[in-house]
Parts: sequence; structure tokens; C-alpha cells
Amino acid sequence: MKQITCYVDFVSPYAWLAFDQALRTLEGLSYQLRYKPVLLGALLKQHTNPGPAGIVPKRAWTYRHVTWLGAAQGCGLEMPALHPFQPLPLLRLALACSDDGCINRFTADAIFRHVWLGGADANDAARLATLREVLKDQIRPAPDEQAKALLRANTDEALAKGVFGVPTFEADGKLFFGLDALPMLRAYLEGDAWFASGEWDAAIQRPSGL
Repeated sequence: MKQITCYVDFVSPYAWLAFDQALRTLEGLSYQLRYKPVLLGALLKQHTNPGPAGIVPKRAWTYRHVTWLGAAQGCGLEMPALHPFQPLPLLRLALACSDDGCINRFTADAIFRHVWLGGADANDAARLATLREVLKDQIRPAPDEQAKALLRANTDEALAKGVFGVPTFEADGKLFFGLDALPMLRAYLEGDAWFASGEWDAAIQRPSGL
């Protein structure tokens, strides 16, 4: 059984879309999928990347694209009232439900739906209180400090492995970035010969022309 880690931040609409799509794309394969919350802003800062929301025309395109994808996939996606928003309250709530930095699918699903369905403010205090009530049976003792430490550790781990954005799926040390990488991940798990051909490493052995 293959072990897959999915690095996520709930602020990313593509993370929600990939969360919804992954089980269908990987159907029939033997694997265990773990979800690890990370702080996307720290990943972007490390690589001097403003993210889609930092480029005005790309922001407009991204919001149109993900809204269409949500309808096309059938999972729905409504942009929250403010975006981007500060994801720390949601990340820390997620990791208050964890002992080891990973969260279960129930926790991830509840938080993704809180953000991406309904078009409301993801950080509205009353809504956060309702979400916390939904997750109350998942929350561990002394959650706050532990959650902060787990988020730092997860983000540091992701940076050390070369993760630059979310969602990123890791299998056997290989990183597959984005919703559109899911078919490639499936091919790898199925033993596609391309991955044994040397092309994975050869593809990046080029000098930069910049």
C-alpha cells in the first residue's frame, strides 16, 4: 500500500477541488492518503511568489476558473466573502484535531466546506464557533499550543522537501503539484514505465536561460 501525503491550506480553492477529486482519480488503487495542513503564505514567501491573488489579472482568472471547475466537477465552489483571507484560525483549528500533524478526512471536509460552500466570510466569529462545534469530538486536549507547533513543523517539513504550493501530493519522495497533477500521480502509482525511464530526473537537467 502506497503512502501519500497531501499538503493543504484551506485558503486555496484548488486544494478544495483536489480534495474532492482525489478519491475518484485514485479509485481502485491501494494507498493511504494523509492530509497535512501547512501555511501557504510561508511557502510563497520562501520562493518570492506573490501567488495568484498578488497578480491582478491572474486573480480574476483564477476566481473565474475555480468557480467553473467547482460546477464542472459537481462539488460546487463559491468564492468566500473575502479572499485571500487569513487562514491561521482554520489551520490551527484543524491541527487542534491532530496528534501528529495529519488530519482525518472528516476534519478536512468540514473545514473545506466551511470555506468554499456558501460564499460567506471564512473567519466570521459565529461561523467559526459553529465549525468548532462540528469538530468538537475531534479536538485533542490542550489544543492551542500543540496546534501552533504542529503547523510550524508541517510547514518547515514541506519547505525542506521542496513544496512550493498547495495542494501538493507526495509519494515515495516525489512531489505532484496541483489539481491537474492527479492523473500523473495515478500513473505513478500504477507503475507507468515513464517514471522508470529516467525522464523524471532528466526533464529538469537543463540550464536556465534567464
